[in-house]
Amino acid sequence: MKMLIRGGRVIDPSRGLDKILDIFVKGGKIKDIAANIAMTDPSCTVIDATGKIVAPGLLDIHVHLREPGHEYKETILSGCEAAVAGGFTSIASMANTNPANDNHSVTEFIIRKAEAAGIANVFPVAALSIGLEGKLMTEFADLKEAGAAALSDDGKPVKSASFMRKALEYAASLDLPVISHCEDTTLSAGGQINEGIVSTALGLQGIPSAAEEIMVARDIALAEYCRAPVHIAHVSAA
Repeated sequence: MKMLIRGGRVIDPSRGLDKILDIFVKGGKIKDIAANIAMTDPSCTVIDATGKIVAPGLLDIHVHLREPGHEYKETILSGCEAAVAGGFTSIASMANTNPANDNHSVTEFIIRKAEAAGIANVFPVAALSIGLEGKLMTEFADLKEAGAAALSDDGKPVKSASFMRKALEYAASLDLPVISHCEDTTLSAGGQINEGIVSTALGLQGIPSAAEEIMVARDIALAEYCRAPVHIAHVSAA
């Protein structure tokens, strides 16, 4: 199979590309990227990409596939279909399913279902704590062996600084990224929108930006102390 994608804006940061170019594909592999590629082969499919962006498959590192346990919201198959429809060929699924992805079998289940779907790469993000409760640490090494790509209790903050310190140290020894949901729930509890003029005018309980910032500051301090990286998820405050 031959295909020529003609006249698109080719963007590839890994190669420093941002130009109007043609892409020639043969046998499912890119053979040439250049301006005005000559093509006389009538069996070659030509796609006019004028006015469109042509880029490598995007990676979404924070999705909620909801399977197992909440299939009425989303399945691994439907999530993968939505991803590729939007140009995302790889996605990282969060652990707050039911049961939570806090053990080897759930991680393997997600990978098997993704392989059966066969349309996008799925990287399971396993839980930091059993049941996402922030009390007992999961078996990081076992989860990595099962195929976990990162660790997070996303949806719930890790309230204990001591727990987060130990998690960062253990995860770093296994080269597993930790993704943190930064929220001080004693400040955000009951909140409906960002705290400010609008929340006051509408009579709605606001959530102060400090609820996020306090936990971000804590995790940055712990990351520095432990010499271990931390990824701060869904940042909303400047």
